[in-house]
Amino acid sequence: IMIPIHDTQGRVIGFGGRSLGDEQPKYLNSPETPLFDKSKTLFALDKARNSITKQDQAVVVEGYFDAIALHAAGITNIVASLGTAFSLDQVRQLSRYTESKQIVLNFDADAAGTNAAQRAIGEIANLAYQGLVQLRVLNLPDGKDADEFLKSAPDATEKYRQLLLNAPLWLDWQIDQLLIGKDLQQADQFQQVAQAMVKLLKQLDDINQLTYYINYCAQILSQGQGKLVSLYIENLQTQLQKPLRAAFKKSPPRLKKPKQQGNQESNLPVGKERILLERAEALLLRIYLHCPDYRQTIIDTLDQRDLLFSLSHHRFLWQQIIELQGIGTQFYTTTPEQLISRLQDRSLQFPREMTQVAHLFHLDETCTEDILRAPMVIQAAAASLEIVALEKHRRYCLEQWQKIDLSNDWQGKQYYWQECQDANRRLIELEKIRQVGISDLLTM
Repeated sequence: IMIPIHDTQGRVIGFGGRSLGDEQPKYLNSPETPLFDKSKTLFALDKARNSITKQDQAVVVEGYFDAIALHAAGITNIVASLGTAFSLDQVRQLSRYTESKQIVLNFDADAAGTNAAQRAIGEIANLAYQGLVQLRVLNLPDGKDADEFLKSAPDATEKYRQLLLNAPLWLDWQIDQLLIGKDLQQADQFQQVAQAMVKLLKQLDDINQLTYYINYCAQILSQGQGKLVSLYIENLQTQLQKPLRAAFKKSPPRLKKPKQQGNQESNLPVGKERILLERAEALLLRIYLHCPDYRQTIIDTLDQRDLLFSLSHHRFLWQQIIELQGIGTQFYTTTPEQLISRLQDRSLQFPREMTQVAHLFHLDETCTEDILRAPMVIQAAAASLEIVALEKHRRYCLEQWQKIDLSNDWQGKQYYWQECQDANRRLIELEKIRQVGISDLLTM
């Protein structure tokens, strides 16, 4: 069976094949091309991204048919990996669409699926330890994959939704994996489990999270003997106070630190950076609304640079635009009058939100001048968005660099210092792009 694979804009970039019998390999994809990179592509993301944003959760399954079956059942925040380990590039893609950065891995519960989940966690473990992604793992009962599970009972769809809601955090899942096949009554197996727990706990930086899991692991090790819990808590704390080895055996990935749940703008910059964001995002939205010829340019620019609208009122308007237009030729054919009229129709449903963005539906003299030089304005606005994001990343790296003890983790120290230097160089480049030159204006 041949299945088309689309990019985030719905364009076919490759094909996936699945054997109908026991032939190997079970899945076979098109050869990689400049347009199709398996490690940077997620099957069905073009159809799932709106649902991922609405539900603030992305679910990753192993195969095409799992994703197709779940979408057919009405569970549409689903994507599938393409037979490769879940990569950092794929995490970055999904993180663009979910505010809380919540990603659920629903790999098969057999040995291969468990290994795939372990590989995926290993790849993005540093992100999860630092709170940059909220990672969960869902194993379905009886070792079924999602497609099989949905066919197992009339109410399987609702059961799947409930299992998804209760999917354990990845660290809980990791601890559960340590206990499989282990008899804690046996001294050697008890020691193996305890040592593996300490190894996991050493990676946690947040004191509240660390306290919780020390208590959780102590409860497990006490095997129901309440009097021993305090003893195991003390033992774990003692072991965790020993000097740690370097936390980074290879450079950790570059990913912007997400906002916490709750107030969506609590971590946004204030002052000059806030003004910069307000101006840049408004420019992009205005050009999109009033200049159909540049809509694809804006979409491509945001996509290529992994940029999002950060301010809640702009993010709301962008979501309404996507819902009204969908993906495809309507991006180009809807006139400004038609699109703005449809957006204004939503004022009754969202009066407060629409009032905040209503000024973007009109053009004054300054706005008209911006639109006349749209290509330069788009690049300058995108540079502004990237500047704000990169400034946050630079400050975060500087904070981490200052916290690290050089004698215990020189590689981590070196990594964050290099990140700060790279960010400084890139900020200089972006500032040049942001400043539209006099010669460009004269040319226009």
